[in-house]
Amino acid sequence: MPSFEHTALAAGTTWVFAGDSITQGVYHTHGARSWVELVHERIRWELDRLQDIVINSGVSGWRVSDVRASFEHLIGRFAPEVVSISLGTNDAKAGADGLAEFRRGLTDLVRRSADLGALVVLHTPVLTTSDAPANRRTCLPAYAEQVRAVAGEQSSFLVDHEAYWREHFDGAAPIPWMDDHSHPNAVGHREMANTALRALGLGELTERP
Repeated sequence: MPSFEHTALAAGTTWVFAGDSITQGVYHTHGARSWVELVHERIRWELDRLQDIVINSGVSGWRVSDVRASFEHLIGRFAPEVVSISLGTNDAKAGADGLAEFRRGLTDLVRRSADLGALVVLHTPVLTTSDAPANRRTCLPAYAEQVRAVAGEQSSFLVDHEAYWREHFDGAAPIPWMDDHSHPNAVGHREMANTALRALGLGELTERP
């Protein structure tokens, strides 16, 4: 994986975070900050990048095909220097039959973002619990593997949430970090934020007293 160095980014860098409901941060944090909001705090306050702009364009329920269809609205018009893409949880409902299309679509998103001159960050989806929709539950690891493959092929930065959660829970259900079968709670979002920050060499969130 290439090395990410935030100090090489100019002041006033624009960061765009595209994805689904987990990126959007809907409902399931119950008022706590989502992982994108926490990364925003780290970038613009704790790292003193006060002039940077962080845009969350995540849309609940969306898949790779949706983001591709709205690429200019969600990503392109902001002319970002950094693009974060976190998808797969909804795509996995298509099961094994959807893997090839997911990979093609994700590759297209990465290439179009790179054509803007942006550094591209890809995220694997987090785990689900046993009561998640059947295709999502059984096929999500394969979708995570497609994210890893595209990141390697396109020399994108990779944040491997799935691997971190799998290691942490060691085969157990990730219930302590979940609000329902597919959406992280506030604790899960904080873990996602710190995983992203560590992977990108941005440290970790400052613990509050």
